[in-house]
Amino acid sequence: MSQDIAFSNIGRKEKLQKIATDTYDLIVVGGGITGAGIALDASSRGLKVLLLEKNDFASGTSSKSTKLIHGGLRYLKQFDFWLVKEVGSERAIVHKLAPHLVIPEKMLLPLIEGGSYGKWLTSIGLKVYDILAQVTGDDKRQMLEKKEAMKLEPLLPKKILNGAGYYAEYRTDDARLTLENVKTSLKFGTQALNYAKVTDFVYENEQVAGVIFKDEVFREEYSVSSTYVINAAGPWVDELRSVNHSKKGKRLHLTKGVHLVFPKEKLPVQQSVYFDIPDGRMMFAIPRGKVTYIGTTDTNYNADKDHVTTDIADAIYLITAVNHMFPDIHLELDDIVSSWAGLRPLIHEEGKSASELSRKDEIFTSDTGLISIAGGKLTGYRKMAERTVNRIAKHMEEDHDRKLEPCTTDKIPLCGSDFKKYKHVKKYIATVFDRLHDNGFTEYDAWYLVTTYGKQTETILELYAQIKAENLQERMIRAEAQFTIAHEMALNPLDFFIRRTGRLYFDIDSVRNFMEPIFDEFQKAFGYTLEEMDAFKKELEEELEDHSNFSLDRA
Repeated sequence: MSQDIAFSNIGRKEKLQKIATDTYDLIVVGGGITGAGIALDASSRGLKVLLLEKNDFASGTSSKSTKLIHGGLRYLKQFDFWLVKEVGSERAIVHKLAPHLVIPEKMLLPLIEGGSYGKWLTSIGLKVYDILAQVTGDDKRQMLEKKEAMKLEPLLPKKILNGAGYYAEYRTDDARLTLENVKTSLKFGTQALNYAKVTDFVYENEQVAGVIFKDEVFREEYSVSSTYVINAAGPWVDELRSVNHSKKGKRLHLTKGVHLVFPKEKLPVQQSVYFDIPDGRMMFAIPRGKVTYIGTTDTNYNADKDHVTTDIADAIYLITAVNHMFPDIHLELDDIVSSWAGLRPLIHEEGKSASELSRKDEIFTSDTGLISIAGGKLTGYRKMAERTVNRIAKHMEEDHDRKLEPCTTDKIPLCGSDFKKYKHVKKYIATVFDRLHDNGFTEYDAWYLVTTYGKQTETILELYAQIKAENLQERMIRAEAQFTIAHEMALNPLDFFIRRTGRLYFDIDSVRNFMEPIFDEFQKAFGYTLEEMDAFKKELEEELEDHSNFSLDRA
């Protein structure tokens, strides 16, 4: 089956009419990584699935994580061995499913005088980590002497450094991972729709039997029937439970995580570092293409869930921590080029601080049959989906005498991947560079295309060859826009710059430089009016301001 699935908001009216007249086995509410994983798991087991997202896919938590598929080393300190074992094992599986998107990333853990981790305990901890996560080969942990650690990362604090732990993690683009799960589920018959807000439920005999949703594009309401409904709305899980009159028992506890982005030359770490903050917490510094990003905070959040921003206090906290760990670095607020802030929908536990709360997921079933899932980590999304669909499978067997097949998502490559190993990804990047460098494209351009789209890069290059534009970079970004409009449900320029490409975070200058061509592509595709285009432009300019302006006189 073709990697570049037709999946578009062009023809949305017809898609809506088809959805409204169908009946489903399962409706999944929430188009983040949890909902996307559930849609793939359920549809691959033979269920007829509809996935609805009130904004764009991955527009909530699932585009605002630390963007690591990691084993949660810090949870060993909380003796959460089950969580470490599960997510540690999942890293290798998700890497296998999409090696272009889930990329090996060695992590350096500096051991400093007076730090959280001593040499002996770190050695034992990383060994336990390897065993729980079933780490093999070169990925097994190493304990480094001071000289070895300084060679890997010369910016470390030489005076107080005692050595380092060195272990394997994986880096990803969380929004792309979400989107490729959605697209892969289409191969098994899933219908998926963004900008479709569930406002109520349909009931039969006091049991949930479907949903009512409002199409946010044409402002029309639709009622859709289904046997089961899963609430996977992330930070909005409790709101949907309230609509269902089922907000009993446990509740969510939202915490905010913040990340800052700097030009590579301002924070030129040679590799990822997981290091101490003076207040006893830990944070990351992660190089990625043209930039290095740092994070994260973990603070209680009770404000507007639809508008989560990084404030000056967050930025100062993170910058101070970096300047403390790397004595030759002197970051300032003016050095920030971008940022993002997101919410973690954790399960509330009385008496525990934000950083102490468990990252385990939990499933709640209401008296009316609404199934809700909350908590969890990006890394564990596939197992979370499996557990949730297993719950559906149990109900189906008991209530409808219908037996589902076991989960097989550990064997289903994600859209964009037919790579067997990461070395094949690197070989493909080199091939793409060979094809492009005569036109003035760099190795970074080839790396960006392949680690964003995988083998779907071929379709983008075909579009590039057909576009007439003197500026070759403009031709390429127009090709990307055309691809995301035709195959990835992008509806507006913000979908493209933020969730489809991550450019707002990792290449913010390209957003400013190519705003007009991208607006032109969306206007041509959807026939937006001048007023609509002005509204998009204003919204994008506000996003640029929110993400990159950290002057002290900022309102």
